[in-house]
Amino acid sequence: MSERTLTMNEVKGRPLDELLREVVQNRETVTIILEQGQALEIRPLESLKPLPELEGFVPEEWKDGIYAR
Repeated sequence: MSERTLTMNEVKGRPLDELLREVVQNRETVTIILEQGQALEIRPLESLKPLPELEGFVPEEWKDGIYAR
């Protein structure tokens, strides 16, 4: 994943949705330096892996076992 640093002046006047789409499409991390030297990082999230399918079953009377106590 690539990285890019922008200043607040480079981001001003630019539509936010355009910047966010660019971050996702280019799979890059963008750091924005604010006026007081603070920084903000925007990066796309990694895709989650699918959960494994486990073998087994749930008995039909499972509720009875829980509420019988």
